[in-house]
Amino acid sequence: MGGADVSGAKTTKSEPNVVPLCDILLVLLIIFMVVTPMIKKGVNVNLPEAIHTQDEPEPGNMITIHVKKDGTIYLNEDPVEDLSKLATLIEDKIEEKKQVEKSKILLKADADIAYGRVIEVMDEIRRAQIEFLGLVTEEKVTSDL
Repeated sequence: MGGADVSGAKTTKSEPNVVPLCDILLVLLIIFMVVTPMIKKGVNVNLPEAIHTQDEPEPGNMITIHVKKDGTIYLNEDPVEDLSKLATLIEDKIEEKKQVEKSKILLKADADIAYGRVIEVMDEIRRAQIEFLGLVTEEKVTSDL
């Protein structure tokens, strides 16, 4: 008798095969581990390079202002149409976040933007009574050969 035991009863395995599921989960885990560090939050700005830089003080908790090459301004990821309203938008964002470090903001300006535009943005930030303004740069790679 083909599929019978010695006792004569037919046996079937009713347990699911989880090995393929584990393989798929491991592949997905590896993909997420590789891709996650490459994802940058915020607006894409070509930052200038500087030799002497410091690490950002917890940028995730701070308000960030981006100034793109064409002069457009973003408060975090939200576009700002009128520069004169930037100070009130900053104050509203501080109230919304209930930020502990209320007087700290990061400024990311494109390397190719006109210097005057950056000064205009900095004036508006100061008008919002911000005490600490951090200018974000990329670290310049130098070779001491």
